[in-house]
Amino acid sequence: MTASCTLLLSLLMFAAGVGIPIMAAWNSRLGTELESPWAAAFILFVLGTVICGIAMLVLGLPKHGWFEATPLYYAGGLVVSFYILSITWTAPRIGVANAVFFVLLGQIVTAALVDQFGLFGALKSSLTTQRIIGIVFMLIGTYLARRIG
Repeated sequence: MTASCTLLLSLLMFAAGVGIPIMAAWNSRLGTELESPWAAAFILFVLGTVICGIAMLVLGLPKHGWFEATPLYYAGGLVVSFYILSITWTAPRIGVANAVFFVLLGQIVTAALVDQFGLFGALKSSLTTQRIIGIVFMLIGTYLARRIG
């Protein structure tokens, strides 16, 4: 992969990272105003479904049948539902930053394990001493940011 492609993908994921706490704040506030985090999550998924449907129509439908993939991989929908429902309900109670920081802790640890073992077909990336030190610093920084803030 070229350096410019890697940079573009990195910027895309940075933008997605920027969007996560904003989405958490908006959706938790919507849940508070509606007095139903479940309704707020439902609305988020309806809008997301419409946007993904439009994207498929513009960019192309799946080349194979909708349900030909390994059944386990459809469970991502359960995980994203759990995340959206959890953050929509939790953020108004402990704050967006605290909620996202705990999500980040889980992501850092799990991402390292997925990469180390190449789980679910992910690219394998060994957990070197340098990566472990970096992860420990990220975990400490995340913890301190949560504790101080």
